[in-house]
Amino acid sequence: MDKNGEYRFLKACRGEPVDCTPVWFMRQAGRYMKEYRDLKAKYSFLEMCRTPELATEVTLQPLDVLGVDAAIIFADILLPLEPMGTGLEFTAGDGPSIPRPVRTRKDVDNLRPVNSEEQLGYVGDAIKLVRKEIAGKLPLIGFSGAPFTLSSYMVEGGKSKEFTTTKLMMYQEPETWNRLMDKVVDVLVDYLKMQVKAGAQALQIFDSWVGCLNPGDYERYILPHTKRVFDGLKECGVPVINFSTGTSTMLPLVRQSGGDVMGFDWRIHLDDARKQIGLDTPVQGNLDPNILFAPIPVIREKVLDILKRAEGRPGHIFNLGHGILQHTPVDHVKAVVDMVHEYQHG
Repeated sequence: MDKNGEYRFLKACRGEPVDCTPVWFMRQAGRYMKEYRDLKAKYSFLEMCRTPELATEVTLQPLDVLGVDAAIIFADILLPLEPMGTGLEFTAGDGPSIPRPVRTRKDVDNLRPVNSEEQLGYVGDAIKLVRKEIAGKLPLIGFSGAPFTLSSYMVEGGKSKEFTTTKLMMYQEPETWNRLMDKVVDVLVDYLKMQVKAGAQALQIFDSWVGCLNPGDYERYILPHTKRVFDGLKECGVPVINFSTGTSTMLPLVRQSGGDVMGFDWRIHLDDARKQIGLDTPVQGNLDPNILFAPIPVIREKVLDILKRAEGRPGHIFNLGHGILQHTPVDHVKAVVDMVHEYQHG
């Protein structure tokens, strides 16, 4: 809350002046915290996601410890894939795997439509529980993956470094690719609307892997579909953050896809990014998560550099350029929050 009793995070999303820069962290609820690891010793990751009471507990864990300005619901970007029919598994050390990857037109045609309230309602239930716990204290962010990132997981069958299979579908079978993206977009819009209906006060859409593309391919194969997601959410009345990584060479194109706030990684200076997307566009970012392992004086230097580059313009939300990494010292994360809140633009 700011001095006027309003959520400074939501004010910054709208580009309004705030009493100090709001800050939250991607993956702020997670395995770098002992409380999370203790819970993870008893339950699998998917159990925690699918059980509203557990998802609520994990969402709340970092809030008082860190003093952040927003909560983000504990879930995973891949949860919609299971009801679509691909299956979803998480293996310790290997991350997510998709038992039935989508490689052909028949595979795409076999994907099922999703009723989010019925099949992903546990996420909505967790949102309702968290809202009850933090009402009047902090706003709650809902989220999903972006169409490309979800589709690439489906096509590759899990994580990938090269995305060769995904790109070949785009180049060799563009009709199949567009059909896949259309189906994913329909699911995402329904899923995100369900989250807002349940009580999410802002949304973030993660395009974690889209940086593997060149600008021309992004414009041709991705932008129209991603834009359809953002356009489909305009009626929800909540701010939507468009977050992508590896896109510093095509930020104006990413901006065209939509969103109220642009989030980006550490591969570009904040002020340089703003020059590309418009100085009045609210922005989020963009500290390298690895910096959180550095000595406190180094962290302070990097944090202050970003805040100085924000130049005191309204509409800056401090965050990392990606999620908090495992083994990150909790006291370093807390120190960043304090540094951001104490900073005064000259």
